[in-house]
Amino acid sequence: MIIKEQQINEQIRDKELRVIDEDGTQLGILSAKEAQNLATQKNLDLVKISPNANPPVCKIMDFGKFKYEMAKKEKESKKKQKVVVIKEVRLRPSIEEHDLSTKAKMAYKFLESGDKVKVSVRFRGRELGHKEIGVEVINKFIDLVKEVGTPDRAPRLEGNTMIVMLDPKKN
Repeated sequence: MIIKEQQINEQIRDKELRVIDEDGTQLGILSAKEAQNLATQKNLDLVKISPNANPPVCKIMDFGKFKYEMAKKEKESKKKQKVVVIKEVRLRPSIEEHDLSTKAKMAYKFLESGDKVKVSVRFRGRELGHKEIGVEVINKFIDLVKEVGTPDRAPRLEGNTMIVMLDPKKN
């Protein structure tokens, strides 16, 4: 429910409204003026809840309190969201064993902390003719981090770069 688009009190221009009391009981179909008078008597606001219904549905409520509750719910749902962070590890087809293990240790830490890891092997010049070396390097890398991460699909070539995404394993 979007708060900004809601019509309240005098903004409601419809002739007839289906009115709901603050405790949830239906008061039936009333004219806009009658509904507004009822809300004013109770020191509350008339809020249009369902503008597309025929006739539109309005509820008598404290609009300030309603806005506060909605903002609170939205804030609470944002707390529960997990932002997916993608870290990248760049390799070369001619990478040495020690360099590969060092990069694997970094990726291991990233995967343990719950981040996704993008592993890319960049080919230059004639290296592009030996793509199997790149696949071999990526497979070695995946083997080094297999305890904490799994590839989401097979390595694929994009231009002169071979890429694979590693997802952290669920505990």
